[in-house]
Amino acid sequence: MIAFLNTFRTGLLLVALVSTVTLVSCDKDELEIQNDFPFEVKVMPVPNEVANGQTVEIRMTIQRTGNYSNTEYFIRYFQFEGEGSLRYYDEPPYLPNDLYSLPMEQFRLYYTSLSTESQAFEVWISDNFGNEKQLSFQFNSSD
Repeated sequence: MIAFLNTFRTGLLLVALVSTVTLVSCDKDELEIQNDFPFEVKVMPVPNEVANGQTVEIRMTIQRTGNYSNTEYFIRYFQFEGEGSLRYYDEPPYLPNDLYSLPMEQFRLYYTSLSTESQAFEVWISDNFGNEKQLSFQFNSSD
């Protein structure tokens, strides 16, 4: 009977030791679930020149380095040279520096020249984790 109790105590001590090591090694601060993935933005070539009143199509694709289903993308733009308007498909034109949601990762923007001078603007694509890409566009006037 004493041998049984000694074996039982040894087994109980071994279980307690293994449990402690297991709990200590699974520190929750060491577990990381990645949901913040950088991305690139690919742009199809666009013309170098645009005439007053002419609309240019800009095709863009957001390419993720990972896939997290709750990632949201946004767009904003600022025109610093010339005049024009930028819109998403047939939506109303964007207002400069306002943030708009991008519902798809592959999309088309349409820039319409409202000037006989050269035009330049920047587009920023960002996600809800703070990653951001800046794209610059410049068109010479063909008028």
